[in-house]
Amino acid sequence: MMARGASPADELKPASDRYALHYGVEWRMVRAGIVRSTWTPAPGDGYQADLHMESAGLVSKLFRVNDDYRAQLSKQLCGSSVLFKAEEGKRIRETNVTFDRTSGKVSYLERDLIKNNVVLAKELQVPDCTFEYLGALHHLRNLKLNAGQSVTVPITDGKKFAQVKVEAQEREQIKTPAGTFQTMRYEVHLFNGVIIPKSARMFVWISEDARRLPVQLRLRMQFLIGTITLQLEKEEQL
Repeated sequence: MMARGASPADELKPASDRYALHYGVEWRMVRAGIVRSTWTPAPGDGYQADLHMESAGLVSKLFRVNDDYRAQLSKQLCGSSVLFKAEEGKRIRETNVTFDRTSGKVSYLERDLIKNNVVLAKELQVPDCTFEYLGALHHLRNLKLNAGQSVTVPITDGKKFAQVKVEAQEREQIKTPAGTFQTMRYEVHLFNGVIIPKSARMFVWISEDARRLPVQLRLRMQFLIGTITLQLEKEEQL
């Protein structure tokens, strides 16, 4: 669904640059990890988006995380495939998500690499152009919503599909290690069983300059877990 004031060009305009965004992760007032997001044109007519997540410091001693997520996207940012390799605690999993736009289906295959068995295999019916997480974030960056406007975005993780509501809430000035930015704060209704079953609220701050950078992301989770914040530390041209 398109918000009032947004044109198709706004929604489908992809970035052509090769770049990396580096984030620091904070949890309970300590540095909990690093996240590196890269964006490159893929061979043919599309894009490749990568995300590396790594725990740090005390958090890494308590629960080590070393995840790599790679998405192949069409020129319109629709999902083509996802490869997710996750090392979390004592678990090592590999997940493949494949989009078949001809049949309108997405298939999910998760394997336990330690036990060498299939954890879950599933197939879903989805709309012709459905986003995975990184394509959906980039799609949001291309939208220019005013406070009070909202859109729904078709998103799947391969296990579940939903039209996810995204609300533009308020303009805020955000200071990060990468600089001070005038931003719009969005709430993305991805949790609480919409796609992800965990109870949480997700907020994304996107700069209102030409780069439309996601300068801060925040998960407000249950009290025992607390709040996790990602702040932009560096923008790198590749």
